[in-house]
Amino acid sequence: VKASVETVADALAETAVGGFDCAILDVNLKGENVWPVAHALRDLEVPFVLASGGHVDPPPSEFARVPMIDKPYTIDRIKPAIEQAVAASPE
Repeated sequence: VKASVETVADALAETAVGGFDCAILDVNLKGENVWPVAHALRDLEVPFVLASGGHVDPPPSEFARVPMIDKPYTIDRIKPAIEQAVAASPE
């Protein structure tokens, strides 16, 4: 893990710094939608996975194909989602 953040502002700051190969984005960070971070990662061509605790609106259509995991976050759910995100990213 390079970083774990709790706000969209902190996630955007870490995105700007970079230095990571993939990200897992909780769709709701302290009440804020994570879509600005998803846009930034997409623009930088960094693959990412969306994570949800459930009971959230579906992602915007532009992120409909991004792998999503729901709780419980177990390795047998996370690993395939990361592999799918990385495989789908531009080279």
